Amino acid sequence: MNEDKIRRINELYHLEKSVGLSEEEKKEQKKLRTEYIQSVRANLRGQLDNISIKNEDGSVTPLKPKGKH
Repeated sequence: MNEDKIRRINELYHLEKSVGLSEEEKKEQKKLRTEYIQSVRANLRGQLDNISIKNEDGSVTPLKPKGKH
């Protein structure tokens, strides 16, 4: 998700609060928000996939995805 798309999400939000959105703008807003949420989830998943737990004995255990133990 690039800065231009985030800026557009914010523009549409402010426009919605001030004068309302046309149907086309509502569709664009929904599409951009969905794309943003997918991007955030992918980034979070990437971070979680790279987390390791350091045990008291010094060994390192990678954090396993939920349900795949």
